[in-house]
Amino acid sequence: MLISDLSASDRTWVRERTELLFGGDTVVSRDIVHVPADLPGFIAREGGERVGLATFKVEGAVCELVTLDALCQWCGVGTGLLEAVEKAARAAGCARMWLITTNDNIDALRFFQKRGYQITCVRPDGMQAIRALKPGIPETGHYDIPVRDEIEMEKPLDAAGPGWRVV
Repeated sequence: MLISDLSASDRTWVRERTELLFGGDTVVSRDIVHVPADLPGFIAREGGERVGLATFKVEGAVCELVTLDALCQWCGVGTGLLEAVEKAARAAGCARMWLITTNDNIDALRFFQKRGYQITCVRPDGMQAIRALKPGIPETGHYDIPVRDEIEMEKPLDAAGPGWRVV
């Protein structure tokens, strides 16, 4: 597997994947609307085919993982992409990484916790506000679980650990 920076020729594919996975060309986290096709990121290729994508946003000493999409689960694609983003974040001087997922995304909760991320904030019924910005978000998600809550996770990239917040 080869992981490289997103190129200009990858941007259309990023937009298509975002549409497919998120029901539009945007992703919302903490009430901020992101356009993944415009963000820095990495693409994973196997045999010349795109098999994964990660996008991120650096602000000061913090890096948000905006999207992570592995077309092949259990193949190391997600892990490789996450490691590439963490390396880029460290190179940019970031002290921590964070991300948001939803309560139905059990596979993501497992994946990120196994890689050192901790749940640091839960916003019960947080998806109501997100749906105001992006009405196409389905009411039911993975495993037929109602999509209600935002779950924030983070990982220190230095020695300091994350702290629990309730908002």
